[in-house]
Amino acid sequence: MKYMLLVCGDDTADASGMAPVEPWVEEHGVRSGARLYGHRLQLPDTAVTVRVRDGEVLRTDGPFAETKEYVAGFDVVDCDSLEEAVRIAAGHPVAGIGAMEVRPFWDEGFAEDAETAIRQLDAELTEAARERDVERLTACYAPDVETFQPSGVEARSGIAAFRKAVEGWFATLDGPVHREVLELRVRPGEGSAFSHALVRIRGTRLTGEPLDRTVRVTTGYRDTGFSWLIAHEHVSVPLEQTAGKEGS
Repeated sequence: MKYMLLVCGDDTADASGMAPVEPWVEEHGVRSGARLYGHRLQLPDTAVTVRVRDGEVLRTDGPFAETKEYVAGFDVVDCDSLEEAVRIAAGHPVAGIGAMEVRPFWDEGFAEDAETAIRQLDAELTEAARERDVERLTACYAPDVETFQPSGVEARSGIAAFRKAVEGWFATLDGPVHREVLELRVRPGEGSAFSHALVRIRGTRLTGEPLDRTVRVTTGYRDTGFSWLIAHEHVSVPLEQTAGKEGS
């Protein structure tokens, strides 16, 4: 289960004798692998607090609350229990002069792990292609997606350009599009992930000619907090196909 450790500093405390943080990061990040990610934050006087009231955006320089304690940084850890997360938090140097707030991520019990979610997203692409459902297919992509196709040298930026390309491609085909994933390797990360796939595309052109093409697809994904979406997609054709050994 994932936990957020909020590192709370105290501007009245004497931090001159505090132990360095690097050994804690080394122990829990590199050795045990419990620490997934973390970073320091700048001081509260650099914060901007934003409120919206009656449609008006109200901006205030400074933190949300005036207090001697402030969030100085954060760490995300993956632990088997709350007790383990508390033990890791207690070992953080700031715990001796400030405080560490430990919070579980929301609805972790219902969240899919990254690789499972990405494989489900890939299965959705297969079904959407078979039905030639443009809306269902483009729903798998982020609004600012960048795509690279072997048919052109320029990247397509944004979902509108990608949708237009999909509609144009479907318009050249007759009947369902069979998308077969021959190989899929997923490299999940914290908030983002990558996959490498070998995909076979089969169908029939409007001219009656068969389409049978195998492509390599490198995909970058983004975790939106509610679902994973494709943010980057690079499709390339194996070298032997460019020599005319397969239909394109």
